[in-house]
Amino acid sequence: MSPPIEEILADYDWQPELVERISYRDVATPIKIHPPNPAWPQIFLGIKDRIIAALGETALSVNHVGSTSVPGLSAKDIIDIDLVVQDSTDESAYVKALESAGFNFLLRERHWHEHRFFYTSAPQAINLHVWGPDCAEVARHQIFRQRLLNHPGDLAMYAECKDVAARETREDGGDMNEYTARKTEVIKKILRNALVELGYISGNEGY
Repeated sequence: MSPPIEEILADYDWQPELVERISYRDVATPIKIHPPNPAWPQIFLGIKDRIIAALGETALSVNHVGSTSVPGLSAKDIIDIDLVVQDSTDESAYVKALESAGFNFLLRERHWHEHRFFYTSAPQAINLHVWGPDCAEVARHQIFRQRLLNHPGDLAMYAECKDVAARETREDGGDMNEYTARKTEVIKKILRNALVELGYISGNEGY
């Protein structure tokens, strides 16, 4: 079952004041873009096995997302993973198990699809996003990834955007949130291209 199209199309403005901070990363995340690494998908599979071993049937799906999931795309050396569980608000079902598997619980975002965020730096930097079923953000991640896989022009545009955003953020002494903000317009443009292709919006509609 997929989320309603209306939810996929809904815009989201990050509201830091609503984020519940649980803990902090054990190491700083450098804003550095690396050349494509063919080992990233294999690294993901190892981490996926680790998550499934920890959670069993609680893990409804475990998917590689973000730039490291797209062959040929430069990226920060961080593997992004979407983990879907039956109810992300039921933290007793997965938090202790993930912590025992080496993941640190960093953030709770009740206002944004009840998102929970975990991180580990060993042996590889991993961003682990926990969501409930039929989540619009999970759908957007997959739509965006498929667009990059199937459209070299959008892939090249995004690669250039990431390089520029990383350089400008470092020069300004900015943080990861500023790096992400610098990419927002290009991400929206690529996602809009994908939504038009899928027939979710017309070519005349904004997104």
